[in-house]
Amino acid sequence: MSTEFEANKGADPVTRRQFITGTAAGASAVLLSTGNYAFANADTKIRVGVIGCGGRGSGAAENCITSSDNVELYAMADAFKDRLDGSRNNLKNALGAKMNVTDDRCFVGLDAYKQVLASGVDMVILATPPGFRPIHFRAAVEAGKHVFMEKPVATDAPGIREVLAGAEIAASKRLCVVAGTQRRHQLSYLETMKRIHDGAIGDVLGGQIYWNGGGVGSGTGPIPAAPDVEWQIRHWYFFTWLSGDHVVEQHVHNIDVANWVMGGHPESVMGVGGRSQRTAPIFGQIFDHFALDLTYANGVHISAMCRHWDNTPGNVSERFVGTKGLTDANTYISGSTNWKFPGGGRNPYVQEHADLISCIRSGTPINEAKRIAESTLTAIMSRMAAYTGQVITWDQALNSNESLRPSPLAFGTPAPVPAVAIPGKVIA
Repeated sequence: MSTEFEANKGADPVTRRQFITGTAAGASAVLLSTGNYAFANADTKIRVGVIGCGGRGSGAAENCITSSDNVELYAMADAFKDRLDGSRNNLKNALGAKMNVTDDRCFVGLDAYKQVLASGVDMVILATPPGFRPIHFRAAVEAGKHVFMEKPVATDAPGIREVLAGAEIAASKRLCVVAGTQRRHQLSYLETMKRIHDGAIGDVLGGQIYWNGGGVGSGTGPIPAAPDVEWQIRHWYFFTWLSGDHVVEQHVHNIDVANWVMGGHPESVMGVGGRSQRTAPIFGQIFDHFALDLTYANGVHISAMCRHWDNTPGNVSERFVGTKGLTDANTYISGSTNWKFPGGGRNPYVQEHADLISCIRSGTPINEAKRIAESTLTAIMSRMAAYTGQVITWDQALNSNESLRPSPLAFGTPAPVPAVAIPGKVIA
């Protein structure tokens, strides 16, 4: 089964969702006259399409549809029919009347995202394996769709550059884009971060971030002698071109918090990593542990660690130390200022969708694409540092021409699995 991965150039962004809100009629009329996207008021139903129907896609779809009134799930796509069917059945039970996905709006295959974009949806949820995110995001904003995209948003630098280009397109069309870094929408983080940026801990001197847990994983069934594209997509987490390795796929959450605290990305990264428990061939070429030293402006160092080791203590957290105190960036500040988050706030997995829907309806665009691209690239440069054993600078990572995606990319096509990286063997 062949696939095209070039975004639809010149796709018409004008859809049935070009409405004029009562409070911003003049501005919306201008948008309509220029072919850009206007916004739906609260009385107009927003149609949502989900692209990628695995666990996270199904969860995000439920979070989105239940987050706000007058929102419905309208179309679905996945590379595999069995996954789409399973997700559709589960969502029917969860969403009830807000599930409006008919048989003719269920699409299967590597090109199925294009059919969702053409189905009449107003917004899409992008939840396929991350290796596909740049392609899908660029196509979605070119088609004039609002976007919720799961993190991370790429697995290599060419993908990051495509996301950054898509971010500019979204801005020019006044589209709303929210990323799945739910801490950015979590009340405890928002309240704590406001105090950090107001100087409650003084100048940041350093910090530590962690995503340590078990879950080595076992895959399903024996690994074929030559895993093709389809087999790799079904086992996507274990292949760097699809997941970015777990430092990108998971640790990006904590890395994003570090960038949030520091007000920008690091200048360079040094790191180590390897495979201690995840050694079988079925685990592709990804590592099971990373330890990193992120150097930010003014010489501030943040240490980062992530690992997948069974039977070892877990730790998913952040901690930062400043000239006046310390904080976990989430629930407390101690030192010159002593403060504790009092509690409250909505489930952030739901709140991020409520915020997106609110922005769509208000005509006040939110665009998190550049920010999540920078956090994702921070994670990618961390992987590059550990894989190569070299110090990797921001410019070196951003300008890298290493594309991880197999070519051609089609079901039935062989896709050789690269060897596990050995630091010092390959210089980035």
